Amino acid sequence: MPFLLSTLLITAALAGCAEKETSSQPVEAAQEPIDLQEEVGAYKEFAIEQMNEFVLETEKFTEAVKSGDMEKAKELYPLARMYFERSEPIAESFGDLDPRIDARLADIQEAGQGEEDWSGYHKIEYGLWEESTTEGYAEVADQLLMDTKELRARVETVDVTPDLMMTGAVDLLNEVSTSKITGEEEIYSHTDLYDFQANIEGAEKIFRILEPEITAKDQTLTENLEAKFEALYALLDEHRIGENGFVSYEELTAEDTKQLSEAVNQLGEPLSQMGIIME
Repeated sequence: MPFLLSTLLITAALAGCAEKETSSQPVEAAQEPIDLQEEVGAYKEFAIEQMNEFVLETEKFTEAVKSGDMEKAKELYPLARMYFERSEPIAESFGDLDPRIDARLADIQEAGQGEEDWSGYHKIEYGLWEESTTEGYAEVADQLLMDTKELRARVETVDVTPDLMMTGAVDLLNEVSTSKITGEEEIYSHTDLYDFQANIEGAEKIFRILEPEITAKDQTLTENLEAKFEALYALLDEHRIGENGFVSYEELTAEDTKQLSEAVNQLGEPLSQMGIIME
């Protein structure tokens, strides 16, 4: 019994010493957070470039509306909006401006407002395609251009963070998989594929900016994302007309939209992994 007791005491003492020694060792430092300031700066520069073009194209669009040039306005409408859609993660950070520029009538009604509170691109879209007129839309056009210029100015103040970028990329895909894929975004003009393309390009831009850091951590993820983006663009290319155009969304079959939806979902999963591996 004494021997056994002494053995236990020695064992306990040794364990205590080991625990003390272990606790006295400096705890291994947590992995240093990745410095993404350069990438954040690059994304903000991209957003500002898009907003610059958005202002210029919106000015052309509103001039066409005010001059009564319906065909020109219809031609410019989807192309101008693409600049907004590419940089929507930043544009949406301004909760007052985003709906004034981009709200659908359904959005206004869901917010408990009336049609008289509706403004922006989609209100003019209604005039062009549903009412087949530009008459009575001059004031709406003027307000749209003012709101667009204000948005451009306020982009300078945005605190862009890595989280905004990575969640923004996923949000852009979510927009495609919800309102874009159903055709409810451009309910009058049916120019949804332009928005679709721009959202994907916006998400890809974020990926490309972060690509070196992603590749350093997970080469397979980079390869997977590249393949999924390529597959989705290939599907979109099947519905192109001319260099910058797309067919009306009404021309797509159920199988077409199913394929696009599946491709978006297949891209969304690895895209969401960016934020996880960059933690």
